[in-house]
Amino acid sequence: MNPAHYSLLIQWDEEDKIYVVTVPELPGAKTHGKTQEEAIKNAYEVIELWLETAKALGWNIPKPQIIAA
Repeated sequence: MNPAHYSLLIQWDEEDKIYVVTVPELPGAKTHGKTQEEAIKNAYEVIELWLETAKALGWNIPKPQIIAA
């Protein structure tokens, strides 16, 4: 699966002054960065690691959410 096909929820954390990214389709997949670009880059790495781990452990891999036309 292409990591870029998964949803990214990007939120600003005022207290820590970072962007926090959650991947809604993948339980526990969350990361952050000082810039939006860094946070998104980190999110794609987290998605790849999540998918690799899921495959190795035989987990069911959720499909990316798709917007119906």
